[in-house]
Amino acid sequence: MGKLVEALAAEHGCEIAAIAEIDRPVSAALAKAGVVDVAIDFSQPSAVAANIADLAANRVSVVVGTTGWQDRERDVRDVAERAGIGVLAAANFSLGVHVFAAVVAEAAEKFGTLGNVGAWVHEAHHAAKLDAPSGTALMLQRVMEEAGYARPINMSSTRAGTIPGTHEVGFDGPAETVVLTHTVRDRSVFAHGALEAAKWLKGRKGWFTMRDIIG
Repeated sequence: MGKLVEALAAEHGCEIAAIAEIDRPVSAALAKAGVVDVAIDFSQPSAVAANIADLAANRVSVVVGTTGWQDRERDVRDVAERAGIGVLAAANFSLGVHVFAAVVAEAAEKFGTLGNVGAWVHEAHHAAKLDAPSGTALMLQRVMEEAGYARPINMSSTRAGTIPGTHEVGFDGPAETVVLTHTVRDRSVFAHGALEAAKWLKGRKGWFTMRDIIG
């Protein structure tokens, strides 16, 4: 994802000021970068809190595309708020998946009123993805629950090959099934979304999600 962000930055009118990696931490990258408006974090779950702490200390806002770190979110929010930076965190930067989530919410609301309809969320990603279920799958589960679907939602995951990302939401009744699917064909969609999010976040303070961008 970092390589895709770097390759596509110019298409969005963005310039890469510095690149942080395992052997070049955020603080070292910033020291040589000069002025940085917004950072984009596609790292590892264990690194997010420390990365944002370094960025906050330098008053640099950040777009976070890493998932699996949400157990630290309260602490990270406190750090960002004290520093007065902007943070836009999302499990998925595909604009289409957020439209998909709105469709899922409407379906969950309707099926939630029917006592004999069960539901599931299944997601599939490449073998190297660490967290399972994915952050997007958990977001879809939350959207369904908030829409009024109160029964258990079966969650399952697949990790194999180089699958960019597929999310399936299903509702099953006694004699019929409805399946909604969002499939990513090219991982560049996430980089494009993250770069647009970075442009949107510039100059803003607070905690945001993709819903704040697309309305």
